[in-house]
Amino acid sequence: MPLTRRQLLGSAAAVTAALPLAACSTGPTTTSQPAASAPASAAYPVTVKHAFGETTIPAAPTRVATVSWVNADVALALGVVPVGMPKDEYGGNAAGSTPWKDTALAALGAAIGTEKAPAQYSEADGVNFNAIATATPDVILAAYSGLTKEDYDKLSKIAPVVAYPEVAFGTSWQDSTTLIGQALGRGAQAADLIATTEKTITDKAAAYPQLKGLSFIYGNLDPAKGGISIYTANDNRPRFLTSLGMTQAPVVAKNTKNAAFYFDWSAERADELASDVFATWVPDSASADKISTDPLLGQIPAVKRGALVADSDNTLTLAISASSPLSLPWALDTFLPQLGAAADKAS
Repeated sequence: MPLTRRQLLGSAAAVTAALPLAACSTGPTTTSQPAASAPASAAYPVTVKHAFGETTIPAAPTRVATVSWVNADVALALGVVPVGMPKDEYGGNAAGSTPWKDTALAALGAAIGTEKAPAQYSEADGVNFNAIATATPDVILAAYSGLTKEDYDKLSKIAPVVAYPEVAFGTSWQDSTTLIGQALGRGAQAADLIATTEKTITDKAAAYPQLKGLSFIYGNLDPAKGGISIYTANDNRPRFLTSLGMTQAPVVAKNTKNAAFYFDWSAERADELASDVFATWVPDSASADKISTDPLLGQIPAVKRGALVADSDNTLTLAISASSPLSLPWALDTFLPQLGAAADKAS
């Protein structure tokens, strides 16, 4: 059974209390608002392949709803305002949104709290079928998600669903962008968006040449419980560091099973986690401070050298783990200096 959104980012204790459901809201009555011209209707019907088969979208969507993370970001980056999207309850602000999403919504004249803003619904307890149905979408975007087959079938009774291509919560931001661009009739825009975002990442990383070729491990270190989880190449966090010119440590590939996006590691074997840099998210700064002094976690080679990035900013954690063409450019200016400082201590 696929992990929930909470399990994906960490323990439920790290997630803020669920905000009230938006199921009673009628949502905006306007259609999705593209920044550029609407896609040509001649491009439809469009058929999208995914993990549960194929979905045919008969005509250009005008009411787009999203589930999980990433999908709303991509729609907004392509100039389409969803009629309904989940609140960001982990790493989000008081409006249940994020800085990068707020910027995009404002640019499209649909800032949270205004008449044209998307309806927002909680996903603290899983897919919010009632709220999505209330938004009356003509397509549901779930290219990055953890939908089960049961979820997919239930959502498909509301509108055509674009599910993830292969692995739950394993879709790269490039694949999410490609799939959503195809569904919205904006394939060319999607390709341009991917190229532009990748160039931004490359250009920003060029200011940190010490990262080039360094090995890394991206995981979650929990000094409170002595736990270690390691993210594999199937997860967006390691993909992000790879895009910066770094390479994943051999110990990770050696212990990755099939399509798993993470595996647990015994703290008693922490000294075997050899890499130049170790990156982890932690729930708070107190946890970050305890890692280097922990009798077991402190034996991780990169931690012993001080080559550790311990991210305690939940918004930054969200921006990297749920990577999108909007979140990654926002994250770079904050994360790269921390990563560069760790890289300086790698040797």
